[in-house]
Amino acid sequence: MNSILKFNAVIARQSDTHKVVSFPADALDVFKIARIDRAGRDEQGDLFGFQRPQVSQHILEIRDYLKGPGAVLPNSVVLAFIDKMKIKELGDGFCEVSIDITNGAPGLIVDGQQRLTALAPLKDRDFQVFVSAILCSDDDELRKQFILINNTRPLPKELIYELLPTVDGLPHRLSSRAFAAHLTTKLNYFKGSDPERSALLGNIRQHTNPTGTISSTAVQKVIMNSRSNGAIRELIKLEEGEQKSVELIADFYGAMMDTFPEAWIGQAPRSSRLKHSCGIVALGFVMEVAYTMHGARNRDEFREILACLKQEKVCAWTSGTWYFSSTDIREWDKIQNTSPDMRVLTDHLVRIVRDQSNRRVLFILDSLK
Repeated sequence: MNSILKFNAVIARQSDTHKVVSFPADALDVFKIARIDRAGRDEQGDLFGFQRPQVSQHILEIRDYLKGPGAVLPNSVVLAFIDKMKIKELGDGFCEVSIDITNGAPGLIVDGQQRLTALAPLKDRDFQVFVSAILCSDDDELRKQFILINNTRPLPKELIYELLPTVDGLPHRLSSRAFAAHLTTKLNYFKGSDPERSALLGNIRQHTNPTGTISSTAVQKVIMNSRSNGAIRELIKLEEGEQKSVELIADFYGAMMDTFPEAWIGQAPRSSRLKHSCGIVALGFVMEVAYTMHGARNRDEFREILACLKQEKVCAWTSGTWYFSSTDIREWDKIQNTSPDMRVLTDHLVRIVRDQSNRRVLFILDSLK
């Protein structure tokens, strides 16, 4: 036996490809027609869902407010449907919305989950919220609407970035980030030939991997810089270029872990500037120098090139002093994630690796005489 909920609504003329309606409903009815789909990843690293976790304190604050007799919630909650929602237009902008809940809630809550969660337990309140419902053509379009609607709201950027690769037709500024987010996720699940020696496996902090110690945004910056004018720009044109790009980055940071195990293994950004965003991004430029000037292509070759960074007074990842110049000398933890500091650290590391590479070329040429 079918179970249908009907609502009197108004319909907005907004898009040829979507239908948008609005109607009042109490929280219990909203949860009958729509659900919260929490974001996560399965054992293969595939993304499912897209909503952020509940913010308990925020929900309690809303609930305490709603208990008062004068409480109002003027902002609409936003729901999205792919099917099971039918719209019968009645003329003059009015319509009847029918939603089939026979097999459970068919819609997804795109915006307003905290408000609805706060309101749900107050069963004795005759309290309605305004609902704006979008009828989408497919799951990809639903995710796209979720991102575009929430991109200007205080939604965690890490979650937005993880969702980007699942959506087509986004603005350029988001599509560029989508590629970087996609590779970042692949790096976070890339085991390579020896998972025990992986530097990035499960180590990148994402919305679906909150225990990671390396900023996903920092890794994305490395990827975007490389794709714009670096190794990935070259590799991505090749057959299996995406996988080659993942392997290159994994090998480079694996070589960094081999070179400075005490500054990598078991460390966090606060205890090691090697795993700090400033260090991760700066080393991305070192990777480009090693790749372009010396031709490093794998972990062993990167490790050989990076050996020069072990010289005395070159690096101070976890203790000691950075000697950037005769006038710029700093304690190890005085490097912050700011543009000036990132530029200083990048110039320092790149100069050491670049000059070391030049010395190697001169040595080889001398040996051939």
